[in-house]
Amino acid sequence: IKQYLPYGPALYEEDTLTDQLERDLVSEIVREKALRCLRDEVPHGIAVYTDSMKEREKKNGEILMDIASTLVCERDSHKGMIIGKGGSMLKRIGTEARIDMEKLLECQVNLKLFVKVRRDWRDNEAQLRNFGYRF
Repeated sequence: IKQYLPYGPALYEEDTLTDQLERDLVSEIVREKALRCLRDEVPHGIAVYTDSMKEREKKNGEILMDIASTLVCERDSHKGMIIGKGGSMLKRIGTEARIDMEKLLECQVNLKLFVKVRRDWRDNEAQLRNFGYRF
């Protein structure tokens, strides 16, 4: 295939990994971990948006990123499954997501996760756009 591609100038710097925003990558990490942890329990009707990302310096000079993300599901029963008994599932999702975020952002991450129900959000074009889906 490479031989058939036209030669052209580089579109990105050599060290550029992606053209996605960090905020979008963080949301996708949370969604990936939720889908992996929940497997078949909750259908793929989960959206994630990142409410805030704030960088701050700790007393020792290290950088800490405070991140708040919200998982959106369609049913109250799904919310219960996402949270899990005593918050165990949400904690697991958060822990696994935080590990990947720290690798991506190269700093310590303080991650807070929230779960909201938005009935039939997948059928609502305005909500889909709010969650970053493009048509």
